[in-house]
Amino acid sequence: MARGVIPQLKHPIVLVHGLCGYDRITLGGWTLKDYFPGIREKLVAAGNQVLVPRLSRTRGVTERAAELKRFIDKHVPRGRVHVIGHSMGGLDSRYMITHLGMAERVVSLTTIGTPHRGTAFADWGVRYFRRLVAPFFQLVGLSYQAFLDLTTAACRQFNAAVPNMPNVRYFAVAGVCPVEWMSPPWRLPAAIVDREEGPNDGVVSVASAQWGEHTEIWKGDHLNLVNWPNRIACKRGFWDSLAPDYGGLLQRLAGIERSP
Repeated sequence: MARGVIPQLKHPIVLVHGLCGYDRITLGGWTLKDYFPGIREKLVAAGNQVLVPRLSRTRGVTERAAELKRFIDKHVPRGRVHVIGHSMGGLDSRYMITHLGMAERVVSLTTIGTPHRGTAFADWGVRYFRRLVAPFFQLVGLSYQAFLDLTTAACRQFNAAVPNMPNVRYFAVAGVCPVEWMSPPWRLPAAIVDREEGPNDGVVSVASAQWGEHTEIWKGDHLNLVNWPNRIACKRGFWDSLAPDYGGLLQRLAGIERSP
């Protein structure tokens, strides 16, 4: 597929953020931070309608999936959509499609760095920090169900209960972060996941992120996959914007729209 050539799709595209995510952070009408930097703009510039919901940051998959459905129903009351979900957003989307009556409305789901089989880092975090973190979340009235939903055990149960729907096309992107690109915050989780699951993007292994008909492997850490810059790799001339790679994803989706 030609990198950077972005087609115009017939159906709107919904970009779904992951754990602790957002749509964009603004101040006085100015965008300070976009969860999908450069991606939304490139897709819109090609004539696509792009929607980005803001879901609960730490609630569980079932609650976030319901929020996602309400957002789509509000902004696309009729017609169908393509969904691209990053990290936990891919699990939210799968649940919404299978259990919330959206299988007829979603043409395709492309997951980006989604831990379909959980992540060993979530297992490690729940094992060692749950007793420390849970009381804080309870004190301030925040849910921490999202962290539990990302464990390998929880995702095994999830996959048994949330099968793919036959009339929806499923695709995926997995990330592999070279050691020389790895910034300090990623080194501990990357080592934990590597020991238990193999090559990974710093949080999610390739084995866990694979899903559906086809999985692409991109270079980068977990946030690079949605075009957050890798500063170490940029300084060394290794990394460039991944926004053009989304053109390849849309080319595949355009082919689906053209097929009878």
